[in-house]
Amino acid sequence: MNPKSTAIIMVGYQNDYFAANGILRGVVEEPDRVDSVLVNTLDFIRAVVSTPITIISTPIVLEPGYRALANSVGILDTIKASGAFKAGTAGADNIPELTAFGDRITYVKGKVGFNAFSSTELDRILKERGIKDVLVAGMVTSLCIDSTGRAAYERGYGVQILSDCTSARTRAEQDFFCKNIFPLYGGVLDSHQALEQLTVVAG
Repeated sequence: MNPKSTAIIMVGYQNDYFAANGILRGVVEEPDRVDSVLVNTLDFIRAVVSTPITIISTPIVLEPGYRALANSVGILDTIKASGAFKAGTAGADNIPELTAFGDRITYVKGKVGFNAFSSTELDRILKERGIKDVLVAGMVTSLCIDSTGRAAYERGYGVQILSDCTSARTRAEQDFFCKNIFPLYGGVLDSHQALEQLTVVAG
């Protein structure tokens, strides 16, 4: 992967997932996994921030009436019932750890469901920057990560899921998607392997 034509897409790096009091932190059965995802992601960003790689964050922010989730089921229904990601609340805010990177991170607004490409300018931004490969990180592996990865593949991008920068609801679910689902349309790397590939090309 060439850093000049690679982007990392971060999904859901918001307080309702990652803060200690986040409404949806309990969606993951192993809370320590959430912490490790954050540590690994921040370490990776620090390692690549001085390279030409494109760094994008795609938060989900929902209006108080949750009109976008009118026919919600599953976790989307949980989001609505719990009041998560509600516009104007601290839970919907991007995690403070991202502010350290300033304008090095591009925030793409408009996400209201699983897929970070739907109803957003993500595809346009990637194409304008000549992106060919995307790395996907964030929450939750079996939902937003899978939906975003598939959408990227369908739009012609090479897709790599960062296994140690993503979390499913359970360890078994995480392992299943990494071993059986993601290889159907892309690849699976941990953040160290991805960094090695980017470094080799850059060097």
